[in-house]
Amino acid sequence: MKSFVDSDNRQRTGGFNKTAKLGTEKNPAVVHVRTEERVKELASLFESKGWKYQIDLEPDKPEDISDLERLLTPLKPKRVEKKLGRNDPCSCGSGKKYKNCCGQ
Repeated sequence: MKSFVDSDNRQRTGGFNKTAKLGTEKNPAVVHVRTEERVKELASLFESKGWKYQIDLEPDKPEDISDLERLLTPLKPKRVEKKLGRNDPCSCGSGKKYKNCCGQ
C-alpha cells in the first residue's frame, strides 16, 4: 500500500474542501435580486463593509440574499461544557463520587 501525504490527497480523504472566507476575492458573496433599486442598495452596503460581491438581477425569480445574511450575522463558536470524570464529586450534591451515584 502506497503512503504519501500531500494537500490534495488529504482534502479528498478527509472529505473536507477548504474554501476561502466569504466576501473575499476568491469567494465573493452572491445574491439574486429582482429590482434595479435593490441592486444599488445592496451594492452600497457591500462596498461600505469592504466585501467582494456578485449581484445577479433576475426579475422572475425570488430574491436570495442568504450570503449577505451570513456575512451580517456570523456563526458564533460553541462552548463545550466540561464533562464529569468518574472520580469527580457527583453534580447532584450527594457527596459521593459520580461513578457510585448517578454514573451507574
